[in-house]
Amino acid sequence: MLRENGIEPEIVEYLKTPLDAAQLADVLKKLDVPPHYAVRAKESPYPASGLSPDSSLKDICTAIAAEPILLERPIVVKNNQAIIARPPENALKLL
Repeated sequence: MLRENGIEPEIVEYLKTPLDAAQLADVLKKLDVPPHYAVRAKESPYPASGLSPDSSLKDICTAIAAEPILLERPIVVKNNQAIIARPPENALKLL
């Protein structure tokens, strides 16, 4: 969909090349939602992560860095903004 709109995305395969906690914090700060929205709470590592909807950005980034599968995706980043592209049409809000 991004390519159809003339944008060549840089794709980060986060399971092959996980982000560290600092990189995650940078991305999550660009989202205009509470940090827990970027967590996949239905994944099996979630209960052991100790996370909750009230968890701090630091705790969320530490948990996702340890268990990258917890990161909600896809996240589309443009400049200083980011959006969780679920559904994919959400990505168009950044264009």
